[in-house]
Amino acid sequence: MHYDYILVGGGSSACVMASRLVREAGARVLMLEAGPAKANPIMSMPAGYMKFLAKDTYLTMHHTEGQAQLNGRGPVVPQAKVLGGGSTVNAMVYMRGHAEDYDDWNAHSEGTDWSLSTLMPYFARQEDNDHLGAPHHGVDGPLKVSHLGHFSPMSRAYVKTMQGMGLNYTPDFNDGNPAGVGFMQHTIDWRTRRRSSAYDAFIAPLEDDPRLTVLSETRVTRLLFDQNRVTGVETERKGSRRSFTAEREVLLAAGAYQTPKLLMLSGIGPSDELAGHGIETRVALPGVGQNLQDHYEVPVVATTRGAYGYYGQDKGWPMVKAGLQYLLFRSGPVTTTGVETCAFLDPENLGGTPSVQMFCVPTVYLDRDVTGTDPGPGVTINSLLLRPESRGRVSLASADPQANPIVDTQIYAVDEDLRRTIAGFRFARRVLEQEPIQSMVDREIFPGPEVTSDEAIADHCRRMVKTGYHPVGTCRIGRDGDPMAVLTPQLEVRGTRGLRVIDASMMPNIIRGNTNAAVMAVADRAADLVLAEANRQSQEAA
Repeated sequence: MHYDYILVGGGSSACVMASRLVREAGARVLMLEAGPAKANPIMSMPAGYMKFLAKDTYLTMHHTEGQAQLNGRGPVVPQAKVLGGGSTVNAMVYMRGHAEDYDDWNAHSEGTDWSLSTLMPYFARQEDNDHLGAPHHGVDGPLKVSHLGHFSPMSRAYVKTMQGMGLNYTPDFNDGNPAGVGFMQHTIDWRTRRRSSAYDAFIAPLEDDPRLTVLSETRVTRLLFDQNRVTGVETERKGSRRSFTAEREVLLAAGAYQTPKLLMLSGIGPSDELAGHGIETRVALPGVGQNLQDHYEVPVVATTRGAYGYYGQDKGWPMVKAGLQYLLFRSGPVTTTGVETCAFLDPENLGGTPSVQMFCVPTVYLDRDVTGTDPGPGVTINSLLLRPESRGRVSLASADPQANPIVDTQIYAVDEDLRRTIAGFRFARRVLEQEPIQSMVDREIFPGPEVTSDEAIADHCRRMVKTGYHPVGTCRIGRDGDPMAVLTPQLEVRGTRGLRVIDASMMPNIIRGNTNAAVMAVADRAADLVLAEANRQSQEAA
C-alpha cells in the first residue's frame, strides 16, 4: 500500500508529526506502532501509572549489559510500547530543560538553529497551560499542561525546607533556566484531571480522518530501498508480513533503543558490527547506536512520624475513598502523580548551573528486601544526575528483528559522574536533617545513618542507581565531516534520501530535565523541515 509518509513508532514525536502532516499538508500518513492501541483506562488518571511501573504490559523491559563499575549489575531500562509512547505511561512531568543544553545542540548543527529561542515557539504553540502565559507558555494549544490537583504535606514541607537551605522558590521551571525549588507542571488537563498524552492531544482529534492510518501491534522489521533512497518498510504483525511504500519520506520515531536497531537491521551503521551479524552494509555510519545517554538517580529513604504522604492509599478503604472522590469531584490523591515537587541545583555550589534534579517522593517506594524494613509511611529523596559524562551504546543482539537490542549503559564509566552523584546524595541526606522536614522524619532506613564515607556511599550508588527513563542520543545530529554524526542538522540520515529520525535519538546531549516535552518540540520543528522539503520538491516538479 502507498502513503506519502510512513512513521515508524507511535510515540510522542510520531503523534506530533502525523498531526501536522495530515492537517497542514493533507498528506496520507501511516503510523506503525509495535505496542497495543489503547492503555488501561486507569492510565488516564494521574495516579494510575504507578499501577504499571514494574510491569511489561505497556513497557519493553530491556535487560542491559552487566557493568563492571556497578559490580556486575545491569539495571533494567524500560521503554514504552503503546500508542502515545512515553506520554501514555510516564509520570507526566512537563519540563523543557536549560538554554545551555540547546546551545550545545546548536554547536553541532552547522548553522541550522536548534537553540532554545528557536524551539520556544514550538513549545508554546503546542501548550494549553492552566495558569502560565506569554512569552514562555501557550494557552490555546492541544497539549494540556497544569499543576497537579493535590499536594501532600511532605511535598509542601520539602519546598519550604529547600528554601531554608538557600534555594529560591521557582514558580516556572520552563523559562529556559530551571533552578531552585518548586512544584512541577504536568501534562494533565485541569478541567478533567485526566492525562493529556501526545495521542490524546494530537491524534485523537484525527481518528476519523481517512488520510491517517494507524496500525498497532505492528513491528517494522526493515527499511526498503531503491538505491540510496528509502522507499518504504517491511512489517510483521501476528506472523503476517506486509510491505508499505512511502512516496515522500520514512520518519523514524521508535526511540533511542529501537531506532538505531532498525537502522542496523537495514544495513545502516557500524560496518564491523553489521558484518558480525551477516548484514550487508548499505551505509557505513559508525555513530549509529553510540552516544547513549540517560538520567540516573539514587535514593535516600526515611520513615516518618505520621502519614504525610501516600503510603497505603492504593489499598482497601483509602483506595475506594480516593477513587470515589476522583470520580465525583475530580479531586484528592488520584489527581496527583505522587511526585509533585523537585529542585534543580548544584549541590556543591548552589549558585552554579544545576547538575542535579532532586525529587521528593512522599512514600517509601523500595521493597523490604532492599531496605530491610517493613513498609510504612515515609519519604524518598532521589538525586538525579542531569548531564552525565558517561556514554553508552546500543547494538544488535542478532539479525532477528524480534530480538531486543543490547543496551550497554556505561553508568559511572566516568568517575566524575559517580563523584557528582555522591555529592547529590549527601545533599539529599542534609534535606532530611532540616526543618520543617526534620520534625516529620523518624529515621533514615536506607542506606542507613552508618553509611557515611565516600566509599560506602559509592557502594550504595552502584547498588541502587537506576534509570530516569530518559534515553537519548543514539543517532545524533552533527556537522559535515563529523565521523560520528548519524544525522544532518535537518535530521536526515546521512548517506540516504527520504529518511529522517525525529525522536530523542537525535539529541547530541541530554537536556537538564524530563525529555518528553523536548521530544515533542523537536518533532514539531522536524515537521517544518519535512513540509519545506515537500514544497521544494513540488516547486521543482512544477
